[in-house]
Amino acid sequence: MGLTPLLGRMMRRIIPIKYHSPLREAYLALASLKYLGNRVTCPYCNGHFRKFVPYPVPRRPNALCPRCGSAERHRLLWLYLRDKTSFFSDNLNVLDIGPSWCYSKKFRTLPNLNYISCDISSPLAMVLTDITYIPFSDNSFDCIICYHILDQIPDDRQAMRELFRILKPGAGAILQEPIPRNQKETVESLTITSPDEENIDSSGYVFGPGNHVRLYGQDYKDRLEEVGFMVKVDGYVRELPDDLIEKYGLDKNEDVYFCSKPRSKSY
Repeated sequence: MGLTPLLGRMMRRIIPIKYHSPLREAYLALASLKYLGNRVTCPYCNGHFRKFVPYPVPRRPNALCPRCGSAERHRLLWLYLRDKTSFFSDNLNVLDIGPSWCYSKKFRTLPNLNYISCDISSPLAMVLTDITYIPFSDNSFDCIICYHILDQIPDDRQAMRELFRILKPGAGAILQEPIPRNQKETVESLTITSPDEENIDSSGYVFGPGNHVRLYGQDYKDRLEEVGFMVKVDGYVRELPDDLIEKYGLDKNEDVYFCSKPRSKSY
């Protein structure tokens, strides 16, 4: 945060992964002092600041919370769970795929949740597993959160089938991906192997840094429905007044993909 993406990647190579979270906490503690003010508020940590931190420089000028590191999508998730679901009140078995540093610790402390996180390699994960072969029984979870993960999975449909399998009938999953509003069809390149560069296929599409192999389009909903999900594309953020969107630093164009498993005797 505040570092260029290239410098950040260099530091991650040099510093052992077990030290990433403590260093991140130390950096955020300093950054929160630098950005003190009252213009914006993070709904997750309730921090008040003069602005959010730009990231990655210079693409998003009002992106990360200086205190907890939440990005626009994380703050949207928190508000959506608070305002549109019973996540904070019902007793739920929750699976968090690819847990985010900014909210996974708090989810683990909520008394109403039986919270499990998983990832193929993250030190934040409680269970290390491949999302295409998840080691849980059918119909195990009341809620699944999978935020900006499927665009990194070569066989995303197999991952979707696994998420559908382990979700309880009648239960819901938030399967979020960054989808440009003018992107009609998904583009992908399954030959990408570099974790360090902006991944660009032969057509010039930029999938982003890391091991992202696709950029989803508006047909993302179709892919989810193909494996059995009922999908609601929720424009919740646009229900909020403009002053709150600005106050919380939200992306007004981001829809929430709320996916539910039909109730059926076949499950």
